[in-house]
Amino acid sequence: MNINTLSKLQKEGLISDEEMQRITTAENNRLFSLHWEIKTILYLGVLLLSGGLGILIYKNIDTIGHQVILLFIALVCIGSYVYCFKHRPPFSHEKTVSPNTFYDYALLLGSLTFVTFIGYLQFQYTAFGTAYGLATFIPLVVLFFTAYYFDHLGILSMAITNLAAWAGIAITPMQILSKNDFSDHTLIYTGIALGAALILLAELSARRNFKAHFAFTYNNFGVNIFFISAIAAMCVFDSPIYMLWFLLIAGAGYRCYTWAFRDRSFYFALLAILYVYFGLSILIFRLLFSIRNGDGFILALFYTVCSAIAVILLLINLNKKIKQ
Repeated sequence: MNINTLSKLQKEGLISDEEMQRITTAENNRLFSLHWEIKTILYLGVLLLSGGLGILIYKNIDTIGHQVILLFIALVCIGSYVYCFKHRPPFSHEKTVSPNTFYDYALLLGSLTFVTFIGYLQFQYTAFGTAYGLATFIPLVVLFFTAYYFDHLGILSMAITNLAAWAGIAITPMQILSKNDFSDHTLIYTGIALGAALILLAELSARRNFKAHFAFTYNNFGVNIFFISAIAAMCVFDSPIYMLWFLLIAGAGYRCYTWAFRDRSFYFALLAILYVYFGLSILIFRLLFSIRNGDGFILALFYTVCSAIAVILLLINLNKKIKQ
């Protein structure tokens, strides 16, 4: 509330001195919201609890015993899910509101402990034998069911990550370029197919109005996986095949750009421009470095400076255009 505006209204006689005093007192004594601070602390609490239990188990594995650990993890998981089933709101195709603050974190804890239980069971006892895909497929099904049934975006992100793990891709952002062997053509094709499938799920969710608020999460994972896989293909494949991959990147970038304007999303417009720019840069660098004399290197430096400035100016103007 702007006190200066109220002072002007008081001077013009539109509000009395008593009303001004009451408004000023109410403004000075206004409660401060701790909503996001409390949510952050609760999320950190769940993560610290999971991490702390893992460290405790690791250091005392010989004295505790594997069966006791598995039983404890199972009890935490079951307890969390029982609580959520008892307090869940009625299922709806649209977004639902959590009944209380603890509900979301109990659901997150239950999902994390379930994944831990399955992984521990396979690692220690090889319960699924050599069918390692089954050890990721079971959590995949449970996590997707949990995300839709309880309407939880965080669990949906875990489910998509598990889907990528099941498909042979580690999505973790800090490791996606260091742990994935993108020289494997099969992995590239898998990434392209997975990214396209996630984008299709986002479109279906929005059009059919079935958990339409999940569309952003699907698009976020799908767009990044698709473009990273396509850019990896440009680096791996030889000429002239890599040029065809650039055409795919350009077409997908245009499509993503139109979606961004439709939804007034600067984030997806940014992704479209940056990924197309990276693809174009790879194409130009490969052409320039094929020049045998030193001119190719000089031209590459000139291109880098000029194109970087052009992209920055484009993004600034684009941000203003989307906000209009």
